[in-house]
Amino acid sequence: MGKKRKSGGRSKGGKGSLSKVHCSSCGRLVPRDKAKRKTSYKQLVDFSIGKELRQQGTHIARIPYVRYYCVSCAIHRHHVKIRSEDERKDG
Repeated sequence: MGKKRKSGGRSKGGKGSLSKVHCSSCGRLVPRDKAKRKTSYKQLVDFSIGKELRQQGTHIARIPYVRYYCVSCAIHRHHVKIRSEDERKDG
């Protein structure tokens, strides 16, 4: 049977086994290098107050919020596209 992906769907290279993370959607345990990472940022202040502070030239800190998704949840939420066979072999 042919191999679908050269990397096996992972980005570990020759690192051996890596830690596992929980999918933020379904809770499935996924290897950290295989999980799809989505980073968003949360503001510490209200939007209207932050707008006024930015106009005055103040730097407002924001907190990164990292979520990991398993492949099936990432496809379902449209974070990852389904690629054709030719596109899969390249990347």
